[in-house]
Amino acid sequence: MLVFVKVVESGSISAASRAGGQTPSAVSKQVGLLEEHVGHRLLHRTRTGVSLTAEGRDYYEKCKALARSFEAAEAHIQGLAGPPKGMLRVISSVAFGKSQLVPALPAFLGRYPGIRLSLELTDRPVDLEEEDIDAAIRFAEQLDNPRVIARKIMENERILCASPAFLARFGTPRRFADLAHFNCLRTSDSGGRNAWRSVEDGEELAIDAEGNFEGNSADVVFEAALAGLGIARLSSYLVADSIRSGALVRVLPEYTQKHADIAVIFAERRLLAPRIRVFIDFLVEHFRGRGPQTAPSGSPSG
Repeated sequence: MLVFVKVVESGSISAASRAGGQTPSAVSKQVGLLEEHVGHRLLHRTRTGVSLTAEGRDYYEKCKALARSFEAAEAHIQGLAGPPKGMLRVISSVAFGKSQLVPALPAFLGRYPGIRLSLELTDRPVDLEEEDIDAAIRFAEQLDNPRVIARKIMENERILCASPAFLARFGTPRRFADLAHFNCLRTSDSGGRNAWRSVEDGEELAIDAEGNFEGNSADVVFEAALAGLGIARLSSYLVADSIRSGALVRVLPEYTQKHADIAVIFAERRLLAPRIRVFIDFLVEHFRGRGPQTAPSGSPSG
């Protein structure tokens, strides 16, 4: 079954044989014996590689879970005998990954030279088990899967900001309700992050951020705000330096959206591979105590 998974993921019997240190005939024989055992043809064999039959596709999903469990158990045992090693697959939101995670990686990989890290930056929804991801870094409001475990790594809040050029041209909102009359920068596929809420004089207010621009990540919205396209609501860690330098101005400085903390999530596995465990512990240690980072007022400083 493990050989079958390797053949599917390698794309051919010859590639799987090279990866596993076996001859192509030995690999082909094992797959053939497996097909005889289950009573179904699992692979279409061609001159260029292999493809799954309908029965093979269903069977592969079951075998893949078995293979991952085997890899986790093997990595756990190997980790007990020496430093953590192996491929670590990580997904992070784009803005946090570029501004916070990547700068921290030299310290992590320097501490664990046996680990190789594959990083994808995306703000799309992620299924850890389906995509075979070891860990994902997400905002607190994105944690809606009861089958995963989450550990907070950094406190965060979102604030409103815009470029000086935009404010000089269109004016500055004085109250939260005024935002309905300004060009607000949206985040596409945001899971509710375009619903901006506040409390004024004991009254709860809400607007649906509307404007002529939306981006598929906070990083894109950040660049749009710097370019003067509109007012953005962004994480404090992302805009702190730009506010201090004057490239952005904090709008409605009394407004803060809390509960936007950053967490690392991982699948609920009985045997957590050492490479995953040390990565999670590193993140918690590295970002411990790092709270919101913004200039104290709405005017540029420094």
